Amino acid sequence: MTGLYDDPMRQPAAEPYWNTNVARHSGILGAVPEGCGDALDVGCGDGLLARKLAGRAKRVTGIDKSPEMIACAREWVTNHPQLTFVEGDFLAADLPAAGYDFVCSVTAIHHMDFEAAIVRMRELLRPGGTLVVVGLARETSVTEWAALIAAAPIVRITKVLRRARGPQGMPVADPKMSYGQVRAAARRLLPGVRYRLHVLRRYSLTWDKPIS
Repeated sequence: MTGLYDDPMRQPAAEPYWNTNVARHSGILGAVPEGCGDALDVGCGDGLLARKLAGRAKRVTGIDKSPEMIACAREWVTNHPQLTFVEGDFLAADLPAAGYDFVCSVTAIHHMDFEAAIVRMRELLRPGGTLVVVGLARETSVTEWAALIAAAPIVRITKVLRRARGPQGMPVADPKMSYGQVRAAARRLLPGVRYRLHVLRRYSLTWDKPIS
């Protein structure tokens, strides 16, 4: 029986872990379209989500500009031809236009120009495909700060109980955009996008590309 943290493609040395990014994996996996042929994980890090996606899609590509993270992702996977890990800048990498049925990104978009990244993800989706972005933003309004303060004890307790940790060497950056700015830009660039603010200081964007 598989559990929440199980990674069926990991080598024995790669122990499972949990953190506030991994907490969003189940929702992302649930958004993968039935019969998904090609999936893309933008800012894939050590490849944990990409390996999970391989159970839902025929082919999965993970891209990250960190050589250390891509090396880790490749080290953890052997003999799985449906998984490809690309080292490079997502905004400049040679990826097939309208080549993916599912595109996702977890806490990576604030490392890039938000609008340029969203437009690129939109262009890489096939008609009828699904985009899911999980991100981190800044609190600027009274409502946002109140939500952060109210959720802080829950976040701390959850991290302690779940022994939150992540892969060593993961690049970090402070978000520049506020939650309100993210929501406004996403609604402009992705008409009909579903925006949601999560307890563990993350937002998510879910968008289905029109067929015509």
